[in-house]
Amino acid sequence: MDSKIPGNLLTTAMAVMPHTDVDRALEMALSLDVPFWPQLPNYSYYEDMYVQAAEHFPGIVLDTEKRTLRFSAEKFAEELEAALEHFDDPAMFDVSETYSAVYHRFLELNLSDRPAIRGQLEGPISFGFNILDQDERPILFDDTVRPFMLDFMARRLNVQLARLKKRNPNAFMFVDEPGLQFLFSAMAGYGDLKAKGDLDQFFAKVDRPRGIHLCGNPDWDFLLNLDLDVLSLDVYTNAEIFASYAKSINKFLDRDGVIVWGIVPTGIETFQKENLPSILSRLENVWQVLWGKGIDRDLMIARSMLSPATCCLVNPDKERTVERAFAAVKRMAVQLRDQYIT
Repeated sequence: MDSKIPGNLLTTAMAVMPHTDVDRALEMALSLDVPFWPQLPNYSYYEDMYVQAAEHFPGIVLDTEKRTLRFSAEKFAEELEAALEHFDDPAMFDVSETYSAVYHRFLELNLSDRPAIRGQLEGPISFGFNILDQDERPILFDDTVRPFMLDFMARRLNVQLARLKKRNPNAFMFVDEPGLQFLFSAMAGYGDLKAKGDLDQFFAKVDRPRGIHLCGNPDWDFLLNLDLDVLSLDVYTNAEIFASYAKSINKFLDRDGVIVWGIVPTGIETFQKENLPSILSRLENVWQVLWGKGIDRDLMIARSMLSPATCCLVNPDKERTVERAFAAVKRMAVQLRDQYIT
């Protein structure tokens, strides 16, 4: 990997934020070392991560009033030819101002002094699982739609990354794949071998640097052995499980992979149960296990970033706990850098 993604315990976060104040959300994103453009589904249904990914996708049936996103095979057949005619037009694959209140403002900022910046897009596996056709069947199982979808999403990622790289040469992308944790349950019609083949094919079309973000608990061997530059995970919830994959983690780090350790909880009840020492201890316990299994400490620190554990849209205090989690990540980073980076 020729990765330009920084490590050294710099901070970033997931892009989905609970804010309805666009300026405030952007300010929070910019408060971290590696900023990103926020996705604000409570501000507008267009900003739901699946809806954003669906822009210009043939066959999509979007109802913003009922907040539903569906797929019609008949509509897909009608719209496919026109979509293919625009496959060389970046505007077809970019995020429009209707679908993001922040993206275009983010691109107008001077971000050249940042160690990196980041964008994101819903990944094809999760998109394909989540979007149902007229027969209530995920479009991922449709052998006609799936190859098109993989190509379409790869182009979306590449167009966005190219725009971000003009603002900062170290820009990179998260492919958000919450659906990957369901792949390995007994899902009819789509198994892990098929997924592995499709994701390998997909990432072969996606420009670097690129990686996956997810909050769930997938097959970590599967993920760590994909050709990724960065893996962002909820280690707060999955600490013990993730620590048991030292061999694959070691190989990932040796390939210059970066791990984003999502460690500060954002749900109000969990956040209130913790404090900075307890969260630090939880993270360092995982690290100690991995170092005890032979992972090089300095290499791992050099290839690590810190973030909140998950996004959270449902807190009764709206954005307050999420903002406190951002602040806690920043305080943790200072403390850990003092301790581990000489």
